[in-house]
Amino acid sequence: MDTADELRIEAPHRELLDQILDKWSLSVLNELCERPCRFNELRRAIPQVTQKSLTATLRRLERNGVIAREVVSTRPVAVRYRITPLGKTLRSPVDALLAWASQNMPAIERARQEFATREEEESSFRLER
Repeated sequence: MDTADELRIEAPHRELLDQILDKWSLSVLNELCERPCRFNELRRAIPQVTQKSLTATLRRLERNGVIAREVVSTRPVAVRYRITPLGKTLRSPVDALLAWASQNMPAIERARQEFATREEEESSFRLER
């Protein structure tokens, strides 16, 4: 590969990827790809997330233009979140990462087991000394 063609992971890229590919962001995006949701709908759909974490995740995704927040004029006033056209463009790369993970999970599990075995052996060796 030519040096000019190489992808470079700069600090802004790393920051963005950290913000849109974290645990809760992927779950939120998965829900919003299906339909717009209100905050409590997202909480019910992702029961493990805390209110604080969900709020922070929604703000980060909105800040990056991946989701939009819209106030619905009902009584009481409600807020609905929806994925933006920019957010929809994430679907293909995320699907590619998930396909890679699925395809390589057996090799990854083997590597994890080998690592754990080595760690155990090294730990017992250090205790014997």
